Amino acid sequence: MSVVSCLPILECVYCLACARWVWKKFLYTAGRESENWGVATASEFDPVPRLCRYILSVCEEDIRNPIWAPPGGYGVNPDWIISKKTHIDTEGRVTPYMIYLDHDNADIVVCIRGLTLARESDFLVLFDNRLGQTKFDGGYVHNGLLKAAQWIFEGDCEILRGLLERYPDYRLTFAGHSLGAGVVTLLTILSIKNREKLGNIERKRIRCFAIAPARCISLNLAVRYADVINSIVLQDDFLPRTTVALEDAFKSIFCFPCLMCIMCLKDTCTLEEKKLKDPRRLYAPGRLYHVIVRKPFSLGKISPTVRTAVPVDGRFEHIVLSCNMTADHRIIWILQECQKALDMLLEKEHLMDIPTEQRMERQASIAKEHKEEHRAALQRAVALDVPQVDSPSYGTFHEIEEGENSDRTEISLESSDRRKSWDELAGRLFKQMDLGEVLRNS
Repeated sequence: MSVVSCLPILECVYCLACARWVWKKFLYTAGRESENWGVATASEFDPVPRLCRYILSVCEEDIRNPIWAPPGGYGVNPDWIISKKTHIDTEGRVTPYMIYLDHDNADIVVCIRGLTLARESDFLVLFDNRLGQTKFDGGYVHNGLLKAAQWIFEGDCEILRGLLERYPDYRLTFAGHSLGAGVVTLLTILSIKNREKLGNIERKRIRCFAIAPARCISLNLAVRYADVINSIVLQDDFLPRTTVALEDAFKSIFCFPCLMCIMCLKDTCTLEEKKLKDPRRLYAPGRLYHVIVRKPFSLGKISPTVRTAVPVDGRFEHIVLSCNMTADHRIIWILQECQKALDMLLEKEHLMDIPTEQRMERQASIAKEHKEEHRAALQRAVALDVPQVDSPSYGTFHEIEEGENSDRTEISLESSDRRKSWDELAGRLFKQMDLGEVLRNS
């Protein structure tokens, strides 16, 4: 048989392979990646809608006379605003943000809004990054978001320290959306690494909620800080799944479906092992909360479900080809769906009519489960040989928190000593962590 006669057969095989790939991609739905995760409780998800409102309020020029307030308002008391920075105040270093003293919830909140399409400075922050450009805290991070976080920390750490010393029972909460979610992620890590500048605040008093975050930190950091950083992703949102350079993504906004299809093809052809072994690859940070509000291939809504986990492999690695992939990124839409999800969780708990004492026991049990889940995620990261940034040896974490101060300790995980190294790693990391206290105060 001649080569020419074989060409039609090869073309048919190629077309069938492409058709099968396209079919599988369109069958891939957002619910599949979190189908084995646990279901979140009302107590741990309770802050999310409130923090979404606070982030939205940053967009208002005059919070006493809001223009874009959602139904029910923002819930912000103007007299409790400590500081509110606009684009002019930040000089383009970061998007507008606010420091808010929430007396109702015993919270000191730093909330940062997302990218403004009309502001070139916001794009410059987002585009200031190259693959493997910036090493930080034993991992890789997004360069522009790190510089924005450093600018905020240096400018406002004295204010935050004064508030924390004045209100020793209050928590320090960072919240942001989209670009702001990446900034608060790195701001949280900066705060933990420099707790002496915040009056030696305990780690358990710090928490972060990254709403629809960009992929901004490497896998070892994403897992290590899962006890304080939480990412909220609404069903098909494209940004936490986008591995392409954000500059290319936004430059191709008018051919966005084409770019997403190309990225789907690239992700399909990249082995999972290769992804995990790349220390420069960035991920959505911390513990993940996935809000499911639609059935696959259905325009109709379902009762919202919130699933949560600290995954290592399969961490929002596949783009979902959906007509809602950009709509699910909007903060106002996220607020509405998260509020519905929280109402459903509260209604379920109310129908069960759990006594107060048993509810507290349940919260303590959930806290213990979360702690064990975090420990298991760390152990899986070690088992999967997630690499260190600056070491050819196998391992995961170059810097481990020990006691109230962070001592830099390199842990080499050779195959013969992996079990011993893991025990040492887990013991040091969890020595000062008390997740039960964290969740009980949330």
